[in-house]
Amino acid sequence: MSPEQESICNFMVLRDLRKREHLSIAELSERSGVSASVISKLERNQSSAEMDTLYRIARVFGMTLSDLISLAENQTAHLVREEKYKSGDFQFNRVGYNNLRAMHALAKKGSRLSKPELHRDDYELLWVLRGRMKITLPNESYTLTQGMSIQFDALLSHSYEVLEDSELVILHLRKGKRF
Repeated sequence: MSPEQESICNFMVLRDLRKREHLSIAELSERSGVSASVISKLERNQSSAEMDTLYRIARVFGMTLSDLISLAENQTAHLVREEKYKSGDFQFNRVGYNNLRAMHALAKKGSRLSKPELHRDDYELLWVLRGRMKITLPNESYTLTQGMSIQFDALLSHSYEVLEDSELVILHLRKGKRF
């Protein structure tokens, strides 16, 4: 395989998946219906595969075809540096990836965030590491104390109020494709 092809998809990850599941090449072949020689060549990046072949292998590992291809495309780590930003009375340190944004904040009593910036189609998770906070959602409200967390659809209208000095983490988790 040329260096250009190698950077597109690296199916050597199949060997790691197979070993994690304690499967031999023969067992993976039997479960997927893909020949052992094709699996062996894929694991050594000596061959390309049809979508149907990859689909059948992915199913053995409980993955979708797109999950397997994504794993083969992105097997290196992604390093980012935090960025600081302010929203309402909150000062955040944030790191972001394609499917996740993580925000950490220290917030003083009385701080409010009533119109968070627009969200993607995410789930939001608020985790109170220290202190006490109130979160208000349509038709419901919760007080969270140290060690508590809540997850909700980030597209819902929501607001935060800090009831005592707090340390918190907010995660935005990208929802899976719905269609």
